[in-house]
Amino acid sequence: MKRIILSALCLIGVFAVKASAQQSKLIYLSGIDKDHTVNWEFFCTKGMNSGKWTEIAVPSQWELQGFGGYNYGHDKKKSDEQGLYRHHFKADKSWSDKEIQLVFEGVMTDAEVKINGQLAGAIHQGSFYRFNYPVSNLLKFDADNVLEVTVSKQSADATVNNAEREGDFWAFGGIFRPVYLKVMPKTFIDRVAIDARADGNFGIDVFTAKVQSGDKVSVRLSTLKGAAFGSPLSYNISKPADSIRLTGKFSKPVLWNPEFPNLYMAQVSIMRKGRIVHVLNQRFGFRTVEVRKSDGIYVNGTKILIKGVNRHSFWPESGRTLSRNVHLQDIMLMKEMNMNAVRMSHYPPDAEFLDLCDSIGLFVVDELTGWQQHYGTPVGRKLVKELIVRDVNHPSILFWANGNEGGFNFDLDNDYALYDPQKRVVIHPWSNFNNIDTKHYPEYSYIENAAKKQDILLHTEMIHGLYDGGHGASLDDNWKLIRQNPRHAGGFLWALTDEGVVRRDKKDSIDTDGNHGADGIVGPHREKEGSFYTIKEVWSPVQIKKPDFSSRNVVVELENTYLYTNLSECNFSWQLVKFPLAGEKKNGFIPISSGKLSAELAPGKKGSFKLGLTPNWKDADALRFIATNKEGREIYTWAWPIKTTAQIAQKNLSRLDKEKSSITDSEKENVYVVTQNGIIYTFDTQTGYLKTVENSKGVVSFGNGPKLAGVNQTLQSFKHMKTADGGIIVESTYTGESTLNAKWLFVLGKPVCLEYDYTQTGTANFYGITFDIDESKITGMRWLGDGPYRTWKNRLKGVNTSVWEKSYNNTITGETFVYPEFKGYHANLYWAEIAASNASFRVYTDKSDLFLQMLKPDKQRTSFIAHVNPPFPEGNLGFLNAIAPIGNKFTKADPMGPQSQKNIALNSKVIGKLWFDFY
Repeated sequence: MKRIILSALCLIGVFAVKASAQQSKLIYLSGIDKDHTVNWEFFCTKGMNSGKWTEIAVPSQWELQGFGGYNYGHDKKKSDEQGLYRHHFKADKSWSDKEIQLVFEGVMTDAEVKINGQLAGAIHQGSFYRFNYPVSNLLKFDADNVLEVTVSKQSADATVNNAEREGDFWAFGGIFRPVYLKVMPKTFIDRVAIDARADGNFGIDVFTAKVQSGDKVSVRLSTLKGAAFGSPLSYNISKPADSIRLTGKFSKPVLWNPEFPNLYMAQVSIMRKGRIVHVLNQRFGFRTVEVRKSDGIYVNGTKILIKGVNRHSFWPESGRTLSRNVHLQDIMLMKEMNMNAVRMSHYPPDAEFLDLCDSIGLFVVDELTGWQQHYGTPVGRKLVKELIVRDVNHPSILFWANGNEGGFNFDLDNDYALYDPQKRVVIHPWSNFNNIDTKHYPEYSYIENAAKKQDILLHTEMIHGLYDGGHGASLDDNWKLIRQNPRHAGGFLWALTDEGVVRRDKKDSIDTDGNHGADGIVGPHREKEGSFYTIKEVWSPVQIKKPDFSSRNVVVELENTYLYTNLSECNFSWQLVKFPLAGEKKNGFIPISSGKLSAELAPGKKGSFKLGLTPNWKDADALRFIATNKEGREIYTWAWPIKTTAQIAQKNLSRLDKEKSSITDSEKENVYVVTQNGIIYTFDTQTGYLKTVENSKGVVSFGNGPKLAGVNQTLQSFKHMKTADGGIIVESTYTGESTLNAKWLFVLGKPVCLEYDYTQTGTANFYGITFDIDESKITGMRWLGDGPYRTWKNRLKGVNTSVWEKSYNNTITGETFVYPEFKGYHANLYWAEIAASNASFRVYTDKSDLFLQMLKPDKQRTSFIAHVNPPFPEGNLGFLNAIAPIGNKFTKADPMGPQSQKNIALNSKVIGKLWFDFY
């Protein structure tokens, strides 16, 4: 290939051109995305709706349109149908003197293309890559043209199938990205490759066709608003060549980074005799990426820490045929979680997604397809070129990834630099390559011990999010450890979404192929799971310490963990709030005063700031602190109780004075009955348990306790006595593996109170007491505590103290998608109202840090993995002092960090108190 290198600066002044610039025209033969399609004629050779000519929307995946057969990559028997596409179009007569290319953005998998019965070129192999054919000489102008595409789902190249269709993801078929004609003058700019550095050094490779001696290539830079930046570069062509390099130096460019995604436009022109022949506009950003061996990854001289996620290009009704709205939704979900990076797993995405990463701001790892198997060298070389040629100018891309988890063809590693003037580093996700250890799913000890190694750590997959496991669980511990290691560059969680397909052959049910696709932080339609908010808090670029409310002047300690942003760019406000009382028909909180805080703090720094609360701040129940970024998006909102649990309990209980009617009791065989205000409490004298409660509405869904959670116990004594003031005390004492004393207090004019204490030794998944409720009768709950999502021992962040309410659901995380889940552990209980179809009741506590166990989550229907199914007590309504952690797909909880360990008993007596209002 001929190539002209222009190393010196060739600057020209601004010049006037009488003729208007000629830009390429894109003529879409298909639609542009999943929501805007064009019907083509279609014939499917096997499977659903096969053997007949009909129509299909293009772009699309044909399975999602009801053709062929579905396959997940792990399926041993693969569908091998072909899709025959036919489309008629007209070529405008004015194109007869133009260069015309037929462009496909993506076809699964092999594509044979004909125009008017003639082959457009060689069969293309490889699903996720842009390819094109010159078709000027095949077209009939001002007449009907016929485009025929034969798409083979299974490739004739076995290595393509190995790399693309044997992986841990859905394998579809079809023309799934747009198809268009690119109309250009005969002399044209085919493409450019830009290398724009943070110091202002600028280089551009301009790839041209059919230029002539005397032609001129010029490059003008501008802001996206059109303001000129620097002086233009130009080169006079004396001898035609395939590519030209122009270089220059620009003073003080505004740099690109994910927090300030500043972009420029390069207008590249070919001029002939003072007339512009062709113009190509290319967005880019000035930025420098460095991998400093045994140190870290630097962007624009700043050491970065990646907070990222793996993203499949996926939508349930359309497979990998997406839209700008889907891309934007996914990026904004990442931004909402305070992420700054995304890995393209395991193939290059739509070009539009990368455009949005450039303009909104995300670091990107762009990946050649390969999942434990790789492309052969001949086809791989073609696809590496197609990948880099399409994506080279995106400033968001930090690294190229050559396959995944052993799917590396080492022969291709040096090919990336052939097409990338930035010479971005190539990584091998899962392995240690180019001095970057990308270890997948590291346990806590691996991260801890890696601090002794010299290589940079960047986990391209971490904390597997199967069902409700992983992701947020253990992230707090792991992230603290990652931040302590100066050579750690962060990582990418697996994965953003549950990859669930709407199956046309199964009554439009959502299929995640068992536990293979249920890995998301969000569901298939982007339903947010509990870990979403945990990640948001742990990865908040503003870290904050809970204020000390014992001091006169309340101070917040802030840490700025942004890479480039001073906290002066952010907005901070506070609210003093009161919580609605139990029984009131209000949820949330009630603001009583508010204010703002200004904080100037450089990245990486800590500082203390006085809040300036109003004098009545001690009257409030809690303090809320809200941080928003420069775009006005919430970074995170923290809520800290000011009033103690006991104070909140007293405020609620003072409103519950009952009629001071007498309290009566009776005893018959094996039961003891207490009646107060028309409510009947029946105790089993053989077990010591409160067996049932009945009020005027009927039997309440509550009883059979208290039992000590997870412990076998034997009733030592059961007794009852009357008090001098007309009350009754019922007391049960238990021995066995642990001790438990339960004392029910019936007092005139007061709700019944349970005082209990227990002593346990050793480690356990949970500690506390439980009762039974009839799940079939439960309709919902309303409570003051942390919510609205359930928690695990190693996922306590991401919830907020407020009054919450949710209706009963039987969600199985990752299989059904109504969130937040109703069942599970709920942290920091103050009071709860349990709504039931027969009779509801309320419960209050004065003990801090108590967990409410609401029922037991059902097991997954498709598979059972113990790591993501933590144990629950025998009873299904628990008041617990400790709860179980959750593991992830590949490991149980224990190896994931301190918060993931089983609970260790303090060998001291635990005291609790609960009040029950069976109204």
